[in-house]
Amino acid sequence: MNIEAEEFVKAVAKEDIGRGDLFARVAPQKEIEAYIVAKSDGVFAGEVYLKAIEHLFGLKFHFFYQDGATFTKGEKLLTISGDSKVLLSLERTILNITLHASSIATLTHRYVEKIEPYGVKLLDTRKTRPLLRVFEKYAVRCGGGLNHRMGLDDCLMLKDTHLKTIDNLTLFMQEVRRKIPFTSKVEIECETLEDAKRAMDAGADIVMCDNMEPSLMQEVVHYRAENAPHILIEASGNVTLESIEEIAKSGVDAISTGSTIHQSTWIDLSMRVVG
Repeated sequence: MNIEAEEFVKAVAKEDIGRGDLFARVAPQKEIEAYIVAKSDGVFAGEVYLKAIEHLFGLKFHFFYQDGATFTKGEKLLTISGDSKVLLSLERTILNITLHASSIATLTHRYVEKIEPYGVKLLDTRKTRPLLRVFEKYAVRCGGGLNHRMGLDDCLMLKDTHLKTIDNLTLFMQEVRRKIPFTSKVEIECETLEDAKRAMDAGADIVMCDNMEPSLMQEVVHYRAENAPHILIEASGNVTLESIEEIAKSGVDAISTGSTIHQSTWIDLSMRVVG
């Protein structure tokens, strides 16, 4: 049982059904079967949430693809059977969940393919739609990406805005280590090589190369290798499908981008009733 998925599905269904589907008020009840067909290529995602629908509303799903599997245009992704009133009331809920998750997974997969040969990890960001963070980051994982921090409570990131408030980074980091959980990492955003050196000297676990040119990232990577090999290097800022491979070649450990979520466009899926 996935409690988060079930609560999410309940809220999505309530948003659409409201006080009750008017069609269900007048239509006869009968057992029907429907299926979702791909009208474009993509990567499947949404299985966890669709299984929550199955459990909560008494429908029966049969999946031809699991999360993370690639599919091609014309293929059936899954079938759904059950009470016609229930199934048709949930048609848009089922499609929206599948479309949204699969679209993010599809774009994420395209990014991952670009950098896999270099052993670099693809990360998401906190640039998610309000109240959809868990769902959208799940879709990124289905596409082969990894999650960056889920929120402000699982990693301390010192961005440029935070750094403006800190007079002495070394002293501040000493205070940080006394007050945040032992297992929490500290990431510091850097725009120059000198920033990166200062962050490493202060004890950062992760150095973010923010909007740096790949050649400058290479310098940071080289300095890390010579002086602090335990520190991870992350690249971020203006990452696109066109630029990500060049960034990966710099030798960074990971590349973060919000584009996999906020730049994804919906693939084409359709639900059809049999008979």
